[in-house]
Amino acid sequence: MREAENIRLVEALGIDMMGFIFWPKSSRYVSERPTYLPSKCKRVGVFVNEDSEQVKRLAAEYRLDYIQLHGQESPEQISRLSPLTSHLSIIKAFNIATAEDLEQTKAYEGLTDLFLFDAKGKSVGGNGEKFNWDVLDAYHGSTPFLLSGGIGPDDADNVKACCHPKCIGIDLNSRFELSPGLKDVNKLKLFLGKIQE
Repeated sequence: MREAENIRLVEALGIDMMGFIFWPKSSRYVSERPTYLPSKCKRVGVFVNEDSEQVKRLAAEYRLDYIQLHGQESPEQISRLSPLTSHLSIIKAFNIATAEDLEQTKAYEGLTDLFLFDAKGKSVGGNGEKFNWDVLDAYHGSTPFLLSGGIGPDDADNVKACCHPKCIGIDLNSRFELSPGLKDVNKLKLFLGKIQE
């Protein structure tokens, strides 16, 4: 999210978290601070293999609640980052296609507050690629997770049927956009209404 009015309208839908992407190669890159930032939902900064000091600087500037690490950050790097961001929660994202891909999460148990499972695609995220939800049966970790990966307006029934005990939320991104970084508020409103029925 990066446009003030769009941020206001989406926040008013009662969402839990809102993401700000700080990876320059992303089409959703936030190059300058929006004139309005949400106050009723948690702010999530998305980083890809970023320098710890830059993460710390942006976390302070945007008053982030979460930092989402969407690159190849090692468990050791996260351990070094934690003291710099002790007041923040950490989300580690993983690109998942098979049950074997879930094995990589074991090394991060206890280091992060949440995992995010995204579908593998050409980029590190925001591909719109569909996640194979059957793979989730192989996840037996203790860390709660958010589910991403091409969730769209027609997936309300699938979301409602997802009953993995560690799934605590879903990421709505590319399939709810008018253009990169600009959400379709009406689509989001209709979808949220369906999953809350």
